[in-house]
Amino acid sequence: MTGREGRAMTAPTMIRNRETVVWGALVLATLVSFGAGADHGVAGATGVVLALVIGFVKVRYVGLEFMELRSAPPALRLVFEAWCVGVCGMVVVLYLTGGG
Repeated sequence: MTGREGRAMTAPTMIRNRETVVWGALVLATLVSFGAGADHGVAGATGVVLALVIGFVKVRYVGLEFMELRSAPPALRLVFEAWCVGVCGMVVVLYLTGGG
């Protein structure tokens, strides 16, 4: 495996790589949201809302790290951040109120 500079990446180098750390956090968040989901330990609506929020946090990190929105123009990043918060909020409210 080669890095951005074209050099071979060793295991310690990969662990220090920001994308690898974010990927590991996303995997961990997936496991936590699975554990919080229905019938896996957290009761009722709390578990579902927790899983939804974790899902949108993951969307945010994928956008920032792997779609390079972290270095995008401020207006584009603001639109993306607002979209994440707005859609997450709407989905949670729709779930808690019984939907459309």
